[in-house]
Formats: sequence, C-alpha cells, structure tokens
Amino acid sequence: MPVKDLMALLLLGAIWGGSFIFMRVAAPEFGIFALVEVRTLLATLVLLPVLACRGGMRDIVVHWKAIALIGAVNTAIPFVLFNYSSLHLEAGVNAILNATAPMFGAVIAFLWLSDKLSKQAVIGLCLGFVGVAVISAQKIGDQGISIFPIITALLATTCYGLAASMMKKYLQGVRPLAVATGSQASASLFLLPFALYTLPATMPSIVAWNNAIALAVFGTGIAYILYFSLIANVGPAKAITVAYLVPLFGIVWGVVFLNETLSLQTLLGGGLILTGVALTTGFSPSLFRKKRGKKIEQANCRAE
Repeated sequence: MPVKDLMALLLLGAIWGGSFIFMRVAAPEFGIFALVEVRTLLATLVLLPVLACRGGMRDIVVHWKAIALIGAVNTAIPFVLFNYSSLHLEAGVNAILNATAPMFGAVIAFLWLSDKLSKQAVIGLCLGFVGVAVISAQKIGDQGISIFPIITALLATTCYGLAASMMKKYLQGVRPLAVATGSQASASLFLLPFALYTLPATMPSIVAWNNAIALAVFGTGIAYILYFSLIANVGPAKAITVAYLVPLFGIVWGVVFLNETLSLQTLLGGGLILTGVALTTGFSPSLFRKKRGKKIEQANCRAE
C-alpha cells in the first residue's frame, strides 16, 4: 500500500475511533435523536458539494428509494442505537463492539445472498461471539449495568451488516459517495420529527456543540470521503482493514481524553473479536504477503 494511502487509512481509523469519544461527550446534553439530526444534517452539507463536483447527483435522483432505505438501515437506526449505548458504555468498549459489523455482514450475506462461509470464517464467527460474551459478562458483573446497551450496540452493527448486503443487492454500480450523501440526507429527514419532539430543555454547552460538529464533519463527512477514496485507490478488501484500527484508536482516545480504564477481561474480549473479524473477512498479513509475492513473481516473468 502506498505511503499516502497508508496514512489515509491511519487517519480514518483515528477519526472513526474518535467518533465514539464525540458521542460519549455530546449525547448526554443533546439527547439521542437531536445529536443524530445534527450529525446527519451537517454531514450532508459536507458531502453534497463534493458529490456535485464529481457529477454524482443523478445517482441519488435515479436510485432515491433504495438510497433512502439504506439511509434508514445504515445511518438513522444505528446512529440512534450507538448514541444510546454511548450513554452507558465507555467509548473504547463501543469501538470494540463496532468491530463486529463485518461478522454480522458475513452472516447476513450467507443467509440472504447465499455467499459462502469457509471453515475459517465459521471459526472466526465463533471467536467473535465469544469475545462479545466475555465483554458482556465483565460489564454486567463489575458495573451492574443492564445488558441492554450492549444489545443496542450489537443491533447497530447488525444494521451495518444488513446494509452491506442491501447495497450489494440493490445498489451495485451506484457511486458509493452518492449512497453516502443520499443516505445522510434521507436519515436527517427521517429523524427530524423525533429530534424536534425530544429537543433538550437547555442549550447544549460549547463543549457538547464542538463534539457534535466534530462528529458530523470529521466522523461522518470527511471520514466517508477518505473511506471511498481508499476504496478507489487500494480496493475494498484493504480499505475494510480500518475495522481493525477503529477499536485501537477508540481505546487510546478514551484513555487519553476521558480517563477511561479498560479491564484485562475487556481487552481479552476485544482481542477475540478482532481475531474473529480477521478470520471471518479472510484478512491476514500472510495473505497480503502471498499476494505481493505473486505480483512480484508475475512481474519477473514479464521482465524475462
């Protein structure tokens, strides 16, 4: 991977890891729905000019029904669910649970689209769910919290997995940036009545506003632009490896900025989840080494 794209991947991981910090700080003051409304509306304003410059507005017009559905499943619902879980769980824990999205995506693609699951992927799924169980047991046992925030976080990642199959089935060939922009816009429309009904009684503080704006502009708008640029430059298989960086940055930012502490049991569960995701998605460093070796071998053959 070129240095420029590697730096973009690290930056994307840092931004998405930081999103859980922004949610953790802003959600208590804004409320669940109002924060998502601010996030989706500002993200739309960031993405629209970029899409317009790239001539992709027609895709939204032609495929508006499917894009609106994706807006509900991939944006509105999971954003609301993660906002709720952020009221009860540390940012680092939410970032770890977020990494289960590729696993749910693999299961849904198997059940709905008949995609194959290798033995390695099945082992990965089992490891990942054991990791979730380890984290859940630790949270409920040590802090006496309800399991509901963990369930809502997992429902959010299930939505991400479902949306991936929906995009593959209904929006293949449509510009990803058009899907991202249209889904943010439609999500802001869906959630507007809920946001207005649950407006906070007092104006959120400057700190909360700064975190909400950062969540929208960086964690959604700029992050999507980076992500789709990576897909274009290095392909989806390498771009998706950002899933392994998000929990690491989420943990670091939580410790640095919110003084969070994660137990050894939580870190063990996180390690199991990341290992499970790696096996489920077929990612491994040795695989990239093999691919690179084949490319070098082919180049040598051509040279001869």
